Amino acid sequence: MEKTLAYKPQSAWESYADARQHKNMEALAVRYIDFLTRCKTERETVDYVRERLTRAGYSEGFGADTGNGRVLRPLRGKALFAARRGSQPLVEGLALIAAHADTPRLDFKQRPLIEQPGVAQAKTHYYGGIRKYQWLARALALHGVIIRENGESLTVNIGEKPGDPVFCIADLLPHLAQKQSDQTISEAFDAEKLNIILAHSPKQAKGGKKDRDAPKDPVKEQLLDILHKKYGINEEDLITAELQAVPAGPARFVGFDKALVGGYGQDDRICVFTALEALLSAESGARNMAVIFWDKEEIGSDGATGAASRFFQYCVEDLVRAWAPGTPAPHVLLHSRALSADVQAALDPDFQEVHEKQNAAQLGYGPCFSKFTGSCGKYGASEADAEFFGELRCLYNAKGIPWQTAELGKVDLGGGGTVALFLAAYGMRVIDLGPAVLSMHSPFELASVADLHATLEAYKAFLEA
Repeated sequence: MEKTLAYKPQSAWESYADARQHKNMEALAVRYIDFLTRCKTERETVDYVRERLTRAGYSEGFGADTGNGRVLRPLRGKALFAARRGSQPLVEGLALIAAHADTPRLDFKQRPLIEQPGVAQAKTHYYGGIRKYQWLARALALHGVIIRENGESLTVNIGEKPGDPVFCIADLLPHLAQKQSDQTISEAFDAEKLNIILAHSPKQAKGGKKDRDAPKDPVKEQLLDILHKKYGINEEDLITAELQAVPAGPARFVGFDKALVGGYGQDDRICVFTALEALLSAESGARNMAVIFWDKEEIGSDGATGAASRFFQYCVEDLVRAWAPGTPAPHVLLHSRALSADVQAALDPDFQEVHEKQNAAQLGYGPCFSKFTGSCGKYGASEADAEFFGELRCLYNAKGIPWQTAELGKVDLGGGGTVALFLAAYGMRVIDLGPAVLSMHSPFELASVADLHATLEAYKAFLEA
């Protein structure tokens, strides 16, 4: 059949039309929903990845005697690098997929506990780009880690199991919100009022003592008693803790046709999941394959576990010492090729005017290339070269993998950053590739089952190419 001269994106649903493919897509989506439900923080995500890789024969440490050539290295429970040896000399570089495991949320402040009329609350500081009103009047769960004074670590996961209590931030009733209705969103929703309700019952004065002998903050003190009896912690332990409030409950299929997955944290855990599945299922071959999952992308990628750190560089240097002694590590970095695995904003059906439609991603049309990121004239961008983009285009066309391309919103209205520029700093070729997500950065994001499958196929083909 003669190829048409005009370009038209290919629907992933049309590409994967037969019943066997739909069955595989549904099975993958079921596993993905379980992953999203279990992994709501970067620590939980890294633990999941580490467990899966260990079961597949990956060993920690980069010694030369690592047998099957499968190694992994976690960093502080929040980032992880894994590599799989191929037959090519390491100096020819890695096929690398990089994603991030963090997602927008509410973090407890260092001294979180306060009492206000009728309730004890935790003060929060939001993490990443959120729309504050979306976090009000909804069930929240607490995840994280508390280090007791004796050094013991307590893992926190409250609000996910049947019978667990959940927590919430109260919203102002419409009868009293007339003034708020006339304010801008930034004025109406004050970050200092994102206070999470933790308790309501007061501690009673002992032995029938008079009111003047009652606790000063009876609800807070009752809460502290509960925390001490149940978890063996005190208020000072909360100062050094990492506690995150996230939406409670499981991820779910959405729609009568179950063609969408809805859940928290799909930016960017859908890319973590598909990159991991690609690494585990890719056929052994010439390419030296690697994945890295970073933290802190949502707040600029700084910090020891973010992409701006030297963690990736140190991993490659150790890999060279183990697998190719004498090879200059900068040559490996320079000759590597990478996919910055991050999601793209899907064309919003009810707010199409904020997109430039011809260059907007659509749900169900496969993973989306973002040739450049940044904003307002491509500032803060990493722009892929035509040769690398062209190679990937030819690869996916040859394999029948649907793909699309997009920018994030209209030129002077949108934009955003990814980890691509931190990889490009080494001189390697890199481009952003990930599925489109609707309601990005909300507590309940939406992704297409077809795009989930197509993204896995795209990542796997890249590693094997």
